[in-house]
Amino acid sequence: MTALLLITLGLLAGVVAGFFGVGGGVLFVPALTLVAGMSVVEAEASSLLAIIPVAAAGALNQRRYGNVDGRDALILGMLAIPGALVGVVLVNVLPEHVVRIGFVLLTLYVAYRLAASGWRERSG
Repeated sequence: MTALLLITLGLLAGVVAGFFGVGGGVLFVPALTLVAGMSVVEAEASSLLAIIPVAAAGALNQRRYGNVDGRDALILGMLAIPGALVGVVLVNVLPEHVVRIGFVLLTLYVAYRLAASGWRERSG
C-alpha cells in the first residue's frame, strides 16, 4: 500500500472516529479490504491495532468537554475484552465469506436502527 493511501485513510479514519466515535470496523476494515486488497482477517487485525491511538486521542479530547463517563467506559471496556478475544478466534476459523456477510448484515442492521430512531424522534 502506498504511503499516500495510508496517510489519506488514516486522516479520514481519524475524522470519522472523532465525529461518530467509530473507525476501526466501520472504516478501516472496508478500506483495507477494498482499497488495499487485504483479507478480512488481515484488515480486522490491523484495524484493531490502529484504532488504539485513534480511540485514545478522541476519548481524551471528549473528556475535556465532559462527555466521557469513566466508570461506564471502564465497565464497557473490561467486558468487551473477552468478547474481542472470542471475536478474534471466530474471524480466524470462519470462512472469509461468512465474516464478510456478517459484517454487511451488522452494518445494515445498525444503519436501519439509527435511521429508524431518527425518524421516530422527528415524527414523535
